[in-house]
Amino acid sequence: MPKEKKNQILKNFSFPKTPTGVEGLDDITEGGFPKGRPTLICGGAGCGKTLLAMQFLIKGITEFEENGVFMSFEEPSDDLSQNVKSLGFDLEKLKKEKKLVVDHVRVERSEIEEAGEYDLDGLFVRLSYAIDSVKAKRVVLDTIESLFAGLDNQAVLRAELRRLFHWLKEKGVTAVITGERGEATLTRQGLEEYVSDCVIILDHRVTEQVSTRRLRIVKYRGSTHGTNEYPFLIDEDGISVLPITSLKLDNEVSSDIVSTGVPGLDSMFDGGGFYRGSNILVSGTAGTAKTTIASYFANEQCLRGEKVVFFAFEESPQQLIRNMKSIGIDLAAHIKKGLLQIHSSRPSLNGLELHLLTLRKVIREFAPNTVIIDPISNLISVGSDQEVRSMLVRLIDMLKLNNITAMFTSLSKQTDSHRPDLAEESVSSLVDTWITVRDMEGVGERNRGIFIIKSRGMGHSNQVREFLIRKSGIDLLEVKVGPKGVLTGTARQSHEAKREENKRKIEMTKERNLREIERKRQVLEASILALKSEFDSLTDNLGIENDVPQLNATDAPPKKKR
Repeated sequence: MPKEKKNQILKNFSFPKTPTGVEGLDDITEGGFPKGRPTLICGGAGCGKTLLAMQFLIKGITEFEENGVFMSFEEPSDDLSQNVKSLGFDLEKLKKEKKLVVDHVRVERSEIEEAGEYDLDGLFVRLSYAIDSVKAKRVVLDTIESLFAGLDNQAVLRAELRRLFHWLKEKGVTAVITGERGEATLTRQGLEEYVSDCVIILDHRVTEQVSTRRLRIVKYRGSTHGTNEYPFLIDEDGISVLPITSLKLDNEVSSDIVSTGVPGLDSMFDGGGFYRGSNILVSGTAGTAKTTIASYFANEQCLRGEKVVFFAFEESPQQLIRNMKSIGIDLAAHIKKGLLQIHSSRPSLNGLELHLLTLRKVIREFAPNTVIIDPISNLISVGSDQEVRSMLVRLIDMLKLNNITAMFTSLSKQTDSHRPDLAEESVSSLVDTWITVRDMEGVGERNRGIFIIKSRGMGHSNQVREFLIRKSGIDLLEVKVGPKGVLTGTARQSHEAKREENKRKIEMTKERNLREIERKRQVLEASILALKSEFDSLTDNLGIENDVPQLNATDAPPKKKR
């Protein structure tokens, strides 16, 4: 076969896979589980093995029209139906429609001892009947340890395990087998991971009283796959996995400008605002109006008819709405119109990955144009430095991938050190625009100032602008420069008072000069009238009135002839 043709065949070859329907898992496995082959899911108690297997079956029926069989060796059918009903999985309905078979096989050690030599022929018959009855394409066995709980002969156990996996392959079904984690091996028996074509480990760990569930693909025969640990979330919709490796820097960019919403702040950018899809960091010490600036931005986008998600880690939605109403921002009106969602929780409620998963889920369901996180610095309390950096990088990449304009606020500590805080240090090089609000302390007073550190792709002002928060909202003041630099607070007021006083003095001097000029004009006119009257009297006395030309006050004297 020619080399070019061989390369073309290899290029067009696609490894047969069965999509799981689990959010994010198909991205990690690059299409799903191996079709017609067994997949092993192992882990400790409470890590979500049974739920993942059940979701694989339910999604196969509802989304891919592939019927399934769930064979349990631990929980009865009624208990399974009740357990997954809270997640919206109606097993009884699917069973009535002949799309799903849920079978419970009870295995007792005493019965195995009475039976003598142990084999799985009875299980094969029972499982084969269930598969044929609904023409199943997907099969779940949960859990395999219970099947061999009463067997001590390791040679027989290994032989029957191999026979079970080979039988499933010959049957042509995509099988998921769950197993408990062993002490020194992935599973209790240490054999299942070797005869399985795909092995997935689920882990439920607790770090500093914060629990996190993670997933890792140990092996996948015949296919490439993600090799990292991936956090996953169990909520009312089932399992969602965050595919970290799918976040690449190949996002589209926009030249559209979105307003900051803060009066006067747009003019500090040459473009008149932020680029759509960019990331903005607003950092500053406590009480410098970071949340207020973020609320202005949210309000502006909602007024434009765009959707906004506001994640608040310090205030409840009711408190945020009340506080912003005091400066004329009505967030409640936007919530009623369905343009704004406010999600409030303490950072310690979930691990960093779960916060990221929650945000990803909200983005998928609500499809916002703008996301605000206030503040990201609170996330430091629930993770190490490396974990915080990793989470924030993935967060920014995910937002850019979806072309979402994002604004983060970050609390800076009041220290003498110029070294940035962890949150700033982690994202300052990643964000497109960095705005800092800070205290400018004078003699016995505290004033607020705002300036732009950077804005990629756009010129911006280099001035520090003082701003006030009034009942009408934020008011950016014009820059006033005095002998010692930029003037703020009382110094600004004193400087303006002096300017007004000087202006008033100039006006008074001008008025005084005008009055003096008017008085002199009147005196001059009076003198001219007096001289004219004297001249008229002289001409009358001499009787030469007709021979002397008449002079007006404005006439110039005749020129002398040379």
